Amino acid sequence: MAGLASHRGRTAKARLTGAFFARLLCALLIVCAMRGFCQSRTQDVTCSDGSGKFETTFGTGVTVSVGAVSRGGLSTRTCTASLEWDGQKLMVASHAGRIGIDVLGADLGLGGPVVAFQIRHSDVALQSEYRIYSLQKPPRLLRTLTGGETYSAADTYLDGQVEIWTDDASGVDGFDGLPAAALDFAPTVVLRFEKRRLMDVSAEFRSRYDQQIAAVRDHLDAQELSAFRNSDGKLPVKIGMPLDQYQHLWKTKMKVLEIVWSYLYSGREQEAWKALDTMWPPSDLNRIRAAIENARGRGILREVDGVAPPSSRWHWKMHVTIYDTDAKRAVGGTDAVSTAVSMGGPSRVAEPVVTAPKPILLRGLSQSDILAGLPKTQQWVDLVIDAAGKVRSVKNAGNADKDILAAAEAWHFIPAFKDGSPVACRFRMNVWYLK
Repeated sequence: MAGLASHRGRTAKARLTGAFFARLLCALLIVCAMRGFCQSRTQDVTCSDGSGKFETTFGTGVTVSVGAVSRGGLSTRTCTASLEWDGQKLMVASHAGRIGIDVLGADLGLGGPVVAFQIRHSDVALQSEYRIYSLQKPPRLLRTLTGGETYSAADTYLDGQVEIWTDDASGVDGFDGLPAAALDFAPTVVLRFEKRRLMDVSAEFRSRYDQQIAAVRDHLDAQELSAFRNSDGKLPVKIGMPLDQYQHLWKTKMKVLEIVWSYLYSGREQEAWKALDTMWPPSDLNRIRAAIENARGRGILREVDGVAPPSSRWHWKMHVTIYDTDAKRAVGGTDAVSTAVSMGGPSRVAEPVVTAPKPILLRGLSQSDILAGLPKTQQWVDLVIDAAGKVRSVKNAGNADKDILAAAEAWHFIPAFKDGSPVACRFRMNVWYLK
């Protein structure tokens, strides 16, 4: 009888534990669906799961190659990247799940043109590596960044200085029991090389963080915030709590954290702690503040060499130079969706000393969209491409449809060059589709 009673006790406990975790999973799934916490973070990559290929020889004589790993003459579902010059070869990555060329030919402030690869070793990996190699012979690894989920270099102010926009996924992964993938967004981090030192320049872009804060506050319900303030802040699963109530508490908690992080990572600690004091449960303030500080200390900011002051370069640079190009060379550029592009057509004021951008990644429409109704005519788009090769604006230059305009925002290029240096440019492209 004693043994039977013990067995029944264990069974009841197992049922309770199972119900507990089932309820937790159900609640988190509801939060994901309602808030988009668990939305898939997609990014443009050159090779993914063995699909995609790119190869070009830069002006320095270094060939950059990305493609599928071959085995026995057949492609595998993994990707490889390499640099070749004068019969020599340097392996960048092999058997990776995804490899993307973020920039090629840009100057990141490391003394010359570079190629930067964004590497994810498997589909289940949350974080990526960002490996920066010189394009001078012999090429060499200049820096590796880790801890961010994504990286995107951009000439943000169109002044020739390139920032690396990333996030602190490693710092907040597992924060208060939640993986970074469950967050609406990990804290934004902006980095820049200055005199070859990697600096945290996030404070220069406080207006961007303010936009994030304003967007989150717009969706912060006063009644739900009051309910969260009256909770314990930890929000353990309670069997008797209705799921919708639990969901609202978690949604509010994540919004508060996003606001605090936006202040903190943009160099405004006083405002961050003030926001925390006014929105977090008072009994849990000391614990959560220590947790936030610990998370920030173990994240991507460990890799920086210094922190830049919160001054905006717009104070001393009142205008930017955007060059016009006259590109009449036909160049094919396709991805798995078969989008063909030719560079040419009328430009604005042509400057022969400015070389035209060259495509790295031109993502088009889905195959189903193309088959549903192929355009009968060629389409023209006007692009502004920055010194990092990223598209900064897209305008319809004729009869381009909205899908092409939307797709063009994610295109990557080798930037235009003037007197050997990458520059921002205006560029007109002729686009059509192929089956």
